[in-house]
Amino acid sequence: MLLSELVSTAEEVTATASRLAKIDAVSRLLARADAADVPALVGLLLATPRQGRLGVGWRGVAALDVQHAAEPSLSIRDVDDAFEAVTGSSGSGSAAARSAILSALASRATAPEWDFLSRAMLGELRTGALGGVLLDAIARAADRPAASVRRAAMLSGDLGETAVLALTGTEDDLDAVGLVVGRPVLPMLASTAATPTAALDITGTASVEYKLDGARIQVHRQGDDVSVYTRSLADITHRVPEIVEIVRALPAHDLILDGETLSLDEDGGPRPFQQTMSRFGADVSRELVLRPWFFDILHVDGRDLLDEPLSTRLTELERVVGEWRMPGIVTDDAEAAEQLSREALAAGHEGVLVKGIDAPYSAGRRGKSWVKVKPVLTYDLVVLAAEWGSGRRQGLLSNLHLGALDPTGEFGEPGGLVMVGKTFKGLTDELLRWQTENFPPLETRRTQGAVFLRPEFVVEIAIDGVQRSPRYPGGIALRFARVKGYRPDKNPADADTIQTLRALLRG
Repeated sequence: MLLSELVSTAEEVTATASRLAKIDAVSRLLARADAADVPALVGLLLATPRQGRLGVGWRGVAALDVQHAAEPSLSIRDVDDAFEAVTGSSGSGSAAARSAILSALASRATAPEWDFLSRAMLGELRTGALGGVLLDAIARAADRPAASVRRAAMLSGDLGETAVLALTGTEDDLDAVGLVVGRPVLPMLASTAATPTAALDITGTASVEYKLDGARIQVHRQGDDVSVYTRSLADITHRVPEIVEIVRALPAHDLILDGETLSLDEDGGPRPFQQTMSRFGADVSRELVLRPWFFDILHVDGRDLLDEPLSTRLTELERVVGEWRMPGIVTDDAEAAEQLSREALAAGHEGVLVKGIDAPYSAGRRGKSWVKVKPVLTYDLVVLAAEWGSGRRQGLLSNLHLGALDPTGEFGEPGGLVMVGKTFKGLTDELLRWQTENFPPLETRRTQGAVFLRPEFVVEIAIDGVQRSPRYPGGIALRFARVKGYRPDKNPADADTIQTLRALLRG
């Protein structure tokens, strides 16, 4: 299959807000694809190449200076082979080798194809073709029950291989996919609520547990063999020997555990999220010690627990992990849930997770059985620039560059603005049109991708917190920033300061 067919489908998916239309477009693509191309095709649509991390950053992509092809000729297999070669480059001279491979690929791609591939490599595709859409598209293309496809994908942890099985195998083949110790499954996900009380209204009697600002882990054990996986199912076993030893000492032979991990400071409080994540990015163990907390158990000694109610799973979890269990209570009392939330926040954690006590473990699903509650932080920031959108946002000013006030000049000129992040989240079609109409009169300069503005617009931004970042001059970046709305009643002098945002850092 030609890459141009995938690019055209991605553009079609991006151009519509209709979920049904997205499913239809992707299912038509899958139905005419060769089975051998499907895993790579699915990976590209999700902006998660099947090879995993390619070791390619935006600087490396931006540095390429090539003449693109006038007509499409690249196939999905050509791209997959190139990605395979990139990941196979290591040792002395590997950076130059990767650059040469990418240059050759870019020269064979048309400009639209290379734009698509660049965003796929960097994880920046915004097609809306996420897992849920793809699952339904696979089911339609293969004429299989959506429930069978969904369960097979959850238990195999691999959408690409599930698509191949659905398209080439039988319904019995799909149903035969089961839980296997040593093969990670997609994690169960949570919806959100504003307060613990509101969450209990959704779940009824629930296990109310600490929500850590840590990293999700899934741990598999077969005898002395222990494997640890991230939320995205990447194997990090060699990077977390302390977790391996803890699980190896538990009173069971076979296990699948779900939990979180983070590092603690000298006072027993949580270190910043980024310090925990630094361990996951290292190929060798560092001095920073990670401590696991387990909140669910999917298998123990030959017994699958996925379809058991949470109450049963918690009993087994308590028996097996003991002190390593996530703190929490089982309650239907709103005040008790609110009190636990206050305790979690006081201890430096994100909030609480409220889980219906009768619910099974729905791998890969975001339903109402699990509800996370954490405070929403909002700050008034200044728009420094806006990037031109792509896909259905083509021709509209979209992604905002955000700045905080620096009244003391600690990071620049006194009274100046310090960039702290970007976001396109929360921008409605109405806001996109408004920005495109109102930003150009304030233009100070522009690049190929962005329009820079006089700092006059103040926007209210919701964030989950900040993290240390060398990318911005203030040394921090916003976490999960999204637009709440513009504040015409405020001017840049009323914006929140970089010092206020930096105070959110812990440790």
